[in-house]
Amino acid sequence: MKHIVKILTLLVTISALWIGLLQTAIIPRSHTWLLPIYFIVSLGCYGLLLVGVGLVQFPTCPQEAVLLQQDVIEAKEYLKQKGIDVGGCD
Repeated sequence: MKHIVKILTLLVTISALWIGLLQTAIIPRSHTWLLPIYFIVSLGCYGLLLVGVGLVQFPTCPQEAVLLQQDVIEAKEYLKQKGIDVGGCD
């Protein structure tokens, strides 16, 4: 819920700024109309940056990997007891 409030506040602020720029002659009107496109492109770049940082900082869990390997071994043994050939690499 906090994220929604932050995003809505940011959108309202940017919209108010954009409308204010459209009504004044500080920036040429042709540039002002392109600001929403620049904002969307910037937001996309920011999202990609966050995904990249998340991938770089992705935690490794060696203890979980060991538990997963043990579960796989147990599942293969169970299936062999039931007469199912699991094949694959051992």
